[in-house]
Amino acid sequence: MSNAITRRHLFARGATGLGAVAMSHLFADEDGQPKPHFAPRAKRIVYLFQSGGPSQLDLFDYKPLLQEQNGTELPASVRAGQRLTGMSGNQSSFPLAGTQFKFAQHGESRRWVSELLPHTARIVDKLTFVHSMHTEAINHDPAITFLQTGSQLAGRPSLGAWLSYGLGSANRDLPAFSVLVSKNKGGQPLYARLWGNGFLPSAHQGVQFRPGKDRVLYLADPDGVDKTTRRKMLDSLRDLHEAAYERELDPAIRARVEQYEMAYRMQMSVPEVSDVSNEPDHVFDLYGQDARDPGTYAANCLMARRLLERGVRCVQLYHQGWDQHGGLVGAIKGQCRETDQASAALVLDLQARGLLDDTLVVWGGEFGRTNYSQGKLTKSNYGRDHHPRCFTMWMAGGGLKPGYAHGETCEYGYNVVRDPVHVHDLQATILHQLGLDHERLNYRYQGRRFRLTDVHGNVVRPLLA
Repeated sequence: MSNAITRRHLFARGATGLGAVAMSHLFADEDGQPKPHFAPRAKRIVYLFQSGGPSQLDLFDYKPLLQEQNGTELPASVRAGQRLTGMSGNQSSFPLAGTQFKFAQHGESRRWVSELLPHTARIVDKLTFVHSMHTEAINHDPAITFLQTGSQLAGRPSLGAWLSYGLGSANRDLPAFSVLVSKNKGGQPLYARLWGNGFLPSAHQGVQFRPGKDRVLYLADPDGVDKTTRRKMLDSLRDLHEAAYERELDPAIRARVEQYEMAYRMQMSVPEVSDVSNEPDHVFDLYGQDARDPGTYAANCLMARRLLERGVRCVQLYHQGWDQHGGLVGAIKGQCRETDQASAALVLDLQARGLLDDTLVVWGGEFGRTNYSQGKLTKSNYGRDHHPRCFTMWMAGGGLKPGYAHGETCEYGYNVVRDPVHVHDLQATILHQLGLDHERLNYRYQGRRFRLTDVHGNVVRPLLA
């Protein structure tokens, strides 16, 4: 075998020399964990993703003019030639649809909230609303991918993966990034790539927790394999992988070993964090009785709190079913019954445990809904099509300004007229609150440096406390 050094070995060895020592000094703490670019306001994040696009006009963005002009035509001057989806673009008429639900002002901040969300209404003074969100994507898959990865094209790292890469883990026995998906929900499909690592090392991908006996798939030992045998096998695998790494210097080899070791530790930590039997009755009363049913949105919110308090950096919840092109009145009632109490409970529970100040809570979907009815408008029912030009999200904790509402839409609820917030602005702000500069958090891949916000985005400083 030749002793000549290869280019891969030369550059890889160089990376483990003085340059790597300097980089580790700059970007890691004394335990070898990555460290933030500046002092963070939040240590962790829980993102309550409402898949399908909740109707802001029926939940948070109160527009009396729509009530007054219900059934009349959307003015051409308001639409201004903006594109429509193929589902309503061929309609001959676009009748304005006022909400069927009552709105009222709540809290000292006097925030308008629909009667559909009584629990959220009671905590508005703890929330930070953004009424001027907008996106470029008009269909679900690219829009969800954009919110989760910063790109409409599949293959980029997810927000949680970037946070894992940039900040590391606060608990070596649990994944830095955990995912919970509500069970038995129809709607737009969700793909594992939404919480994937993309081109980042595989150790940063989200780990999905599920209801049932196996909370994390393929974690349990096969029948007939005891802990001692498993430990010996992992030790032997480590030796083999280390020999392979010395030959090939491929970081993916060591990442694979790290995942094996994490899985071994999770055999103890996952059963412990998943066991809610020691939670007192008043906690289940707070989240709602669905919290006793593993895999429901309420149970996942409770599980999120348990993961967060054990040092998990990012918890992502997905709840499908908000895509209400028709029959919105009945469907949105069901969605709110499933999510309202538990969403508010999570905020209150985090606050009661002293965690809200340094936990960022984010609630929202991939876009909004139209102010006109898709299909036939009746006295008691309507549907709403996708609307990327404006939608509402709310956040809480994590160093944001409570009781504050940012941005404004026009009186028809169709266009942003003040303080627009782009998807990349939201992502830049989230990273900022966790101590990361969105322009500096990047990764070299295929000849260029990528980041979550790509080449766009600004921190929305009025949101910050």
